[in-house]
Amino acid sequence: MLFNSFAFLLFFPIVTCIYFILSYKYRWLWLLIASCVFYMFFIPKYIIILFVTITIDYWAGIKIASSTGPVKKRYLLISIISTVLVLAIFKYANFFNNNIHQLAHLIHWNYSLTSLDIILPIGLSFHTFQSLSYVIEVYRGNHKPEKNYGIYSLYVMFFPQLVAGPIERPQNILYQFYEKHDFNYKDVTSGLKLMAWGFFKKLVIADRLSAIINPVYNNPGHYSGMTLIFVTLLFAQQIYCDFSGYSDIAIGMARVIGFRLMKNFDTPYFSKSISEFWTRWHISLSTWFRDYVYIPLGGSRVVKWRWYYNLMITFLLSGLWHGANWTFVIWGGLNGLYLVIEVSTSRFRKKATDFVGLNRFPLILDGLRVIKTVLLISLAWVFFRANTASDAFLILSKIFKANIFHPAFSTFIDPYSLFLCLIFIFLLEIAQLYHKKYNLAKVLSEKPIIYRFAVYTIFLVIILNFGIFSSKGFIYFQF
Repeated sequence: MLFNSFAFLLFFPIVTCIYFILSYKYRWLWLLIASCVFYMFFIPKYIIILFVTITIDYWAGIKIASSTGPVKKRYLLISIISTVLVLAIFKYANFFNNNIHQLAHLIHWNYSLTSLDIILPIGLSFHTFQSLSYVIEVYRGNHKPEKNYGIYSLYVMFFPQLVAGPIERPQNILYQFYEKHDFNYKDVTSGLKLMAWGFFKKLVIADRLSAIINPVYNNPGHYSGMTLIFVTLLFAQQIYCDFSGYSDIAIGMARVIGFRLMKNFDTPYFSKSISEFWTRWHISLSTWFRDYVYIPLGGSRVVKWRWYYNLMITFLLSGLWHGANWTFVIWGGLNGLYLVIEVSTSRFRKKATDFVGLNRFPLILDGLRVIKTVLLISLAWVFFRANTASDAFLILSKIFKANIFHPAFSTFIDPYSLFLCLIFIFLLEIAQLYHKKYNLAKVLSEKPIIYRFAVYTIFLVIILNFGIFSSKGFIYFQF
């Protein structure tokens, strides 16, 4: 079920009302039923796959906690292998099979294994990682195993964050299913406001931008370098508004019924370095890879070459997690390379900054760092958005050969749509800057009710009048 669908417009109020009417004793069961219904709106039979992995990890968690030594590790491996195997079959089997086919063709090897006729279960990568975090935390002794099968199932399936996160740790969410959540006016209103903010990002900006971006990236050979530069910068905004919009809606709807989910985005495009960007973008996934891949590999507490290796492996795996396509692997590798260059040249860059005297102008220096970060991240987004690796390299070749005097977008973009997008992006960035310093929600709450009502009404009118209500899926649903 898409958040931006008519079905969800009915689903969420009904679920919320019944949740608060029910006795505390049965609320978790109601949320589990609602989560099953929510998931089955996509491909109903795939819920069986979800419950198979839930059952294995639930059993493994109990066994891990009651075992020691090699036996304890064996149960952990059973859980990890079985969970990852499901992900590998549905997400990566055809990818590797197709690559073997291509290699076999090159070396004239008779390879006849056909591709599997399967569809990727929606949100598989997200709930797989949430399950893995549970068994790993139980193995490390950071969390006790959940004895209630239904509660554990709800931990994996909780509908606000089931298909695209945030990827929660058991320490943050499991205990909340045992708490008594009374109707709280402040939580309900703040949750609804956050949902509205998410819908603004998704419907008014992201979906409107997609109409501009998709035709260009689907036929990059037909457009100039300047056009591709401009559209690539727009895509950086589209993917941010699309995914952070989803996260805002998910966190907001959970807050309405009394639950607290972790923050997933923190104005990433105001970052002054690549490393800072990855502490602000998709925080739940970045910290997942940090805690379960990067640090176990040794993190930065190793010799330099091994540190760089750890960074590259982590980001290559992150790229592969995003999709079974070489474009995502290259995207991950490029971001890893950015970080390796950043950490290996930090001293040189500091000396160069001091030499030219930029350190005496901190605002200018910070501004240049932000611009540099945005441009590098946007360049990497080319691989993320391109349909194929060859398309991505074609786009990059045109970008680097761009003629600044060539008309960039007058021949293919509706001026009205472009004007609206730029205005709303500008308003978004201003609001985020203001909120970062003053907490916009708190400032508004202190204003007279007439003033607040006027602001909320205008905001709602903007969403209803300028939003694209065509039930477009969220970009990260494909992962």
